[in-house]
Amino acid sequence: MTDPQTPQPGLDAGPSKKLRVAAVGDLHVGESSERPYRDLFDRVHEDADVLALCGDLVNFGKTREVEILIEDLRACRIPMVGVMGNHEHEHGQPGVVMDMLCEAGVKMIADGRSYEIEGVGFAGGKGFVGGFGRYMLSSFGEDAVKTFVQAAVEDANQIETSIRSLRTERSVVLLHYAPVVDTVIGEPPEIHAFLGSSRLAETIDRYENVKLVVHGHAHRGAPAGATKGGVPVFNVALPVLRELGDLPYRVFEV
Repeated sequence: MTDPQTPQPGLDAGPSKKLRVAAVGDLHVGESSERPYRDLFDRVHEDADVLALCGDLVNFGKTREVEILIEDLRACRIPMVGVMGNHEHEHGQPGVVMDMLCEAGVKMIADGRSYEIEGVGFAGGKGFVGGFGRYMLSSFGEDAVKTFVQAAVEDANQIETSIRSLRTERSVVLLHYAPVVDTVIGEPPEIHAFLGSSRLAETIDRYENVKLVVHGHAHRGAPAGATKGGVPVFNVALPVLRELGDLPYRVFEV
């Protein structure tokens, strides 16, 4: 794990005071968990100024899972921002999960919302699937395929609204799904299309103030990549972070 005081390669080193952002996704808290991440939330303030949570924080989106997570979240002493993952939708009550996390103090980014913390903007959203590059699914053929692609386009549009609403010189984009194929390498190629979409990267590259992208979801993916426009992208799914070192989050200076 890189020293929190060392800027990550490719990140802006401008004259403004740098903000230390810790990021992690895919905690997958279950109903039988007992204080599973209390230590994480209790110590992260020592290394970072903001904590970014990149979705799949619970296993199935059940109320009891979120309650257990929130019990640990209370130990966090720095601002938290987050996005939903696909697992938060499984139980059919994503709105309930979102409201509970918001009430617990997490600034949830969804539906075009964004936030500014100490001069740095935080934007994004869950993201969606669809594939990468020349293999990205297009709106052609059956109505079901067109409906699927339209959902992906609408999701990317909401993320663009979130980014566009910021006026900060430095912004961080939080996603759950990957915007580039680089960070899903290591997963079976047959499922790459279900791990993210190039539409997300195309949206990000339209905005010069985006200095960092973090996402989860790809448990066996690679830790780092970049958009075509050169924006650094990091996979902070907890299983990936465990391969990098002992810290259950990764810290970046923005």
